[in-house]
Amino acid sequence: MIKYILQKLLYGLAVLAGVVVVVFFLFNILPADPARMTQGQRSDVQSLEAVRKEFGLDKPVSVQFLYYIDDLSPIAIHGADSASQAKYHYQKLFNINQTQALVLKFPYLRKSYQTKRDVTAILAETVPNTMILAFTAMLMATILGIFLGVIAAIYKDTWIDQSAIAGSILGISAPSFFAGIIIAWLFGFVLSNYTGLNMSGSLYDYDPFNGEVLVWKNLILPMVTLGLRPLAIIMQLTRGAMLDVMQQDYIRTAKAKGLGRKAIIFKHALKNALNPIVTAVSGWFASLLAGSFFVEYIFGFNGLGKATVDALELADLPVIMGAILFIAFIFVIINILADILYAVLDPRVKLY
Repeated sequence: MIKYILQKLLYGLAVLAGVVVVVFFLFNILPADPARMTQGQRSDVQSLEAVRKEFGLDKPVSVQFLYYIDDLSPIAIHGADSASQAKYHYQKLFNINQTQALVLKFPYLRKSYQTKRDVTAILAETVPNTMILAFTAMLMATILGIFLGVIAAIYKDTWIDQSAIAGSILGISAPSFFAGIIIAWLFGFVLSNYTGLNMSGSLYDYDPFNGEVLVWKNLILPMVTLGLRPLAIIMQLTRGAMLDVMQQDYIRTAKAKGLGRKAIIFKHALKNALNPIVTAVSGWFASLLAGSFFVEYIFGFNGLGKATVDALELADLPVIMGAILFIAFIFVIINILADILYAVLDPRVKLY
């Protein structure tokens, strides 16, 4: 298993490298000028040149890319002076010459063009909110999806089954940004007197007397919006898997032995129907991090998605690159964990 995990990690590093190459060069061929975005449209030539020099934008794109790779690499060449050590927080391995050293460090994601803050600090501030949103949305989708899928399979071809199927089709068909607008308007505006919910708001709100205050109700509408599509897919997968498993010989044997209906469904049928559900949950959890971009923007939820959309509007490349790399890293880790979980749930699955 260790060999398999190491192999998957190498594949993951190759994926991350591909993401860096594609995104970096894609944003460098766009007409947006980060220097003009920071200084404004009426800025003079000298100011723009000074900003480009500060961010290294005055160099050829190929040179900028090499510098960026050097910043991202855990083993890199940096200045041996105290200023470089304070900037990169590295551990020196050995000196190459009087001014440069080979160092060991965490990937340096640079600073935002707009706020001059470290991208790592921006991610540390926004990622927890997005993770909470994605986790609660996936938890809601998994619990309700499995429950509704089992009920639909048990009552196949009844009005319960048909209603569940119709609801799942509606949930799959509605894009998140459209569903978000409708949900925000209906429950956050039209029915706000009854629901007590707001059209927009973040997980933390500022109170002039108490500072930042945790506001859980602002999580409800974004969570429901983000979880609608995975809920619908998990429900259909559970229903299909349960109908297939219920036709297997060992289920007939369990019935012949006189086992109760609940024991047959939950102890035998559902356990063996979980593999496709695990696939959906693992894939969707990573996708929810990417899908949260527009949902967070619609609801004004201060998370990684909103920060990335704001950065896109301002051509803030370091923030965009940092966010995309983080999401790609989460995809890689979750895929590895999902493969390991398959082997735990199904002894027939072997990891080599």
